[in-house]
Amino acid sequence: MTTTKKNWKLQEFVAHAGNVNCLALGHKSGRVMVTGGDDKKVNMWAVGKPNCIMSLSGHTSPVEAVRFGNAEEMVVAGSMSGALKIWDLEAAKIVRTLTGHKSNIKSLDFHPYGDFVASGSLDTNIKLWDIRRKGCIFTYKGHSNCVNCIRFSPDGRWISSAGEDGLVKLWDLTAGKLLTDLKQHTGPVNAVEFHPNEFLLASGSSDRTIKFWDLETFQPVSSTDGDTGSIRCIFYHPEGSCIYGASQDTFKVYGWEPSQCYDSLSTGWGKIADISIAQSQLIGATFHQTNVSTYVIDLQKLQPLGGSPPEVVNPPATPQSNSGRRSFCSERPPTQSTKQANLKEEPEDPPQITEDPGADAVSLADIKDPSDYKEIFRPKYKLEREEQVSKPCIPPINMEPFKAPPDDSPPKTSVKDEKEDFPVHIVKHIVGPSVQTRVPSARANKNTTSVVKSEPLEPAKTQNVIPSKRSEPAGISADDFLPKPELPSMAQSTAQPTMSEAEAISSIVKGHGSMVAVMGNRHKNLQIVRALWTGGNIKTAIDSAIGMNDQALMVDLLNVLVTKPALWNLDLCSILLPQLKNLMTSKYESYVQVGCSAVKVVLKNFGSLIKSNMVAPPSLGVDITREERYRRCKECYLYLTDVRQVLDSKQSMSGKMGSTYRELKILMGCLD
Repeated sequence: MTTTKKNWKLQEFVAHAGNVNCLALGHKSGRVMVTGGDDKKVNMWAVGKPNCIMSLSGHTSPVEAVRFGNAEEMVVAGSMSGALKIWDLEAAKIVRTLTGHKSNIKSLDFHPYGDFVASGSLDTNIKLWDIRRKGCIFTYKGHSNCVNCIRFSPDGRWISSAGEDGLVKLWDLTAGKLLTDLKQHTGPVNAVEFHPNEFLLASGSSDRTIKFWDLETFQPVSSTDGDTGSIRCIFYHPEGSCIYGASQDTFKVYGWEPSQCYDSLSTGWGKIADISIAQSQLIGATFHQTNVSTYVIDLQKLQPLGGSPPEVVNPPATPQSNSGRRSFCSERPPTQSTKQANLKEEPEDPPQITEDPGADAVSLADIKDPSDYKEIFRPKYKLEREEQVSKPCIPPINMEPFKAPPDDSPPKTSVKDEKEDFPVHIVKHIVGPSVQTRVPSARANKNTTSVVKSEPLEPAKTQNVIPSKRSEPAGISADDFLPKPELPSMAQSTAQPTMSEAEAISSIVKGHGSMVAVMGNRHKNLQIVRALWTGGNIKTAIDSAIGMNDQALMVDLLNVLVTKPALWNLDLCSILLPQLKNLMTSKYESYVQVGCSAVKVVLKNFGSLIKSNMVAPPSLGVDITREERYRRCKECYLYLTDVRQVLDSKQSMSGKMGSTYRELKILMGCLD
């Protein structure tokens, strides 16, 4: 059956016993996926299949970032504690445990030659690690906020980093220094990607644009129009002919010389986490709470491919650029000693083992699906890559394109028939009786060193908190506002509802007046606050908002203030901190998130000042300014102590809010 669908949802399944925090697709095949969650595990999946292939354990805190190696034979995972673990998927065992970061790992990447890993953290630092010697080679410092994304250049000589501070930085590995700052973004930068051939860099930001940078002159080439949402993922076409940009519920195809949008789609995938290309299809993956969903886009039906399948062309050894730019030389140096000699190391911080040698002993590779594991991660593929066999490598999994569902068919919601033409799975349990029956075959497999378990994953604990969903308000369903016709019997299945149009409209608008009154009152209050704000008296505007006793109004105001940390001062902190405590105990997740973001601003900008004033000895004589500063610092300290008690009671929660509470608990250390 033919279909005109350009994109569709492929599957949805429960991936972890706790909330999922991160995921990554394999960018070589586009058919494998790794996820990390609050249950401190790293799970491996084949795209399109609902069963977990392998579960990797050993982290002692929630997993915050994951990344495949370039050949998909290794995976690295970073945790909230700042530790990295690297696994060899073909040998089913852990390779290295590395520690050194002081806070959450947020971004990871493998060097093109595979012997090095780079990590970016909430502690604002970037570290380059030698996998073989278990040590940190160099620490790059320069960002003033979290490092959201890092990528090696195709030739392995540079690292590009994207920060929450709105900067894109370019680092030279051989010189061990910063090359340049790229500063034109007006919001946090979420993604960076090097062009596969040309000296060209792309960066995607929350300011809704993708900017392109010439790496010879370090000057901007072009920028996309800000006509989409926050850019969450970008990915170049393997031939470098265009770039794909993914934002919430939207997918677009861009060119850069000149800047243009070739095509766009409404995808409905929510907050997309990663994208990759598998043959002529783009695979997108997203997560929400314990669930992971995958989506497929048929690139043959989009411009600039224009309906014809892309030809698979192996780029020449020295690819040429139509723009006249230099091209990356991605050939590996002839010897590893040459490569090692070119990397500058920190003399004051020689590589050393920074983890207890016994830590790797508790890191287990738990094979859940031996048959898929044998098919995907057999060591024979590694031998073929090392020997550079000229014959085609046996594909690790079925590489046939995913088939689209018919245009008039709703998505499937079960896995009763795995032989359907368009498998769409929503699975409620990962490990079940069907997997347990295969365990003996895993024990008989002598080629692996993994420990096989068959315990089912425990379901995530429910929270008495209203989540901040992207598409519907809390506790309200559209069906509640629609008329309730009588259900027709089997014999009268085609009968129409008896309610008239006037009655239906009357039912829909019932209660509309009271809602309009509430929203009108809120709009009036916002207008009052705005008038005071634009008059130049910010403190009076905030006092007025607090006096209105409306948490929704405070959330709107704080959403503005957290983006302008320069407006904050000690006086403002002492006024707002009691309100922030109330927001952090709210039942609405969106309120809690705004409250936590504001507390982060206070701690990052005033934490050290508050502590220094609290521990400083009293001054001699009369110093009115110092006494006033001390009074405000003491007020802030007492309010932050109350906030810390809230964190102590809630930091054990699972999910996104629990992660936020634990992150704030770490930041509270500046007051100790």
